[in-house]
Amino acid sequence: MRILLADDERTIAITLRDCLEKAGHAVVLARDGTEATAALAGPPFDVVITDIRMPGVSGIEILELVKRTRPETEVVIVTGYGTIESAVDATKKGAFEYILKPFDDDQILVTLRKIEELRRLRQENAELRRSLHREKALEAIIGKSESMVRVIERVRAVAENDANVLITGESGTGKERVARAIHDLSRRRDGPFVALACAAIPAPLLEDEIFGHERGAFTDAKERKAGRFERADGGTIFLDDIDDMPLETQVKLLRVLQERQFERLGGEKPIKVDVRVVAATKVDLQEASEDGEFREDLYYRLNVVPLALPALRERDGDVPLLVEFFVRRHGRGLDYTVAPEVMAELSAYRWPGNVRELENAVERAIALAPPSRVLSRDVLLESALRRRSKGKGDEHDGDALVALKDVVRQAESEHIRRVLRSVQGHRAQAATVLGISRKNLWEKMKEYGIE
Repeated sequence: MRILLADDERTIAITLRDCLEKAGHAVVLARDGTEATAALAGPPFDVVITDIRMPGVSGIEILELVKRTRPETEVVIVTGYGTIESAVDATKKGAFEYILKPFDDDQILVTLRKIEELRRLRQENAELRRSLHREKALEAIIGKSESMVRVIERVRAVAENDANVLITGESGTGKERVARAIHDLSRRRDGPFVALACAAIPAPLLEDEIFGHERGAFTDAKERKAGRFERADGGTIFLDDIDDMPLETQVKLLRVLQERQFERLGGEKPIKVDVRVVAATKVDLQEASEDGEFREDLYYRLNVVPLALPALRERDGDVPLLVEFFVRRHGRGLDYTVAPEVMAELSAYRWPGNVRELENAVERAIALAPPSRVLSRDVLLESALRRRSKGKGDEHDGDALVALKDVVRQAESEHIRRVLRSVQGHRAQAATVLGISRKNLWEKMKEYGIE
């Protein structure tokens, strides 16, 4: 261990130093409290051994300084003027041991072995806590399918550094859960995790929400407001639906990623931040950048580490695990069951709304469950049954008397399918023919279940 030995009694100090160095410790000798204080300003020590009465600075003051600046460093007090009161005072202030002079050098060596054992136990406990924290952080990512195992492996790998991450996947696949797991596994886990859904905030207000404003920046700015980036300092910011961010706001976000600073609206003073950015999108940002709907330079800044989340229909064997997890979460400690044949149907259903749709189905089934607590097939598969009934409609049935908006939706869906077939599924060409953006086409394809 690295030890600071502070004692103005030269003979005692040199003798003890030689003994400690012979035992394998690295010792820095300070002749008084002033030299000890100067030494403490340098590289850290594992242990400080200090006399109480010394010229300049007392041993108790050194103890207080160590515990204030490096609480993990242990302090051993040695003194020839010991009293019960001073021993109690030193112990209250964090001294590991209080030893009276004259002492045997072996007594110091025994104390150091106790400190080494304590440090070893602390390191083991810290590693155990980190291991448990890692496992807890990944508990929210449910799944043992091959595709989810790859996701979990990527999350473990990317969490270790500060690289920006771009999470892609359909709506409802759990992008925020994965972003939070990355944060919880990183060195920033003790810092804030700040989430922002770009699609949920009107474009004129989004810039203010991200960067904040100064008092008087606009009519209603009566007080200074810290934005999401400022609140995320030292932690992680999660920007969901980044594709919905206006181009003018994208320019300012790019500057933050490049320079790690920004100004509040109405402000002139740059604010430096230390923030890791995890963004998420449900569209192909590369295609969007090619269409001019997303800045290409921002796309490359965000896409340092890509992480693609599979749709639930691509996760073989994960539905039963998710059902069990959601039953525990929403079941209020009660035992609910799902019949095996119903679980088979749940696994076979394509779940266009992904994990979010499945969770809603389980929560609804629990709310409507009978006293037997057997979850109803019809409630669990309500959306699937509704879709099937729509598909079986006959234009001569009474069901054909539907609202105009449903007729328009059906016509729009059929026309998009025809155009896609005519261009062999090329989305860019289809969007041009239809007179809409590629992003708009993607959203309509998802809405109508077009592969």
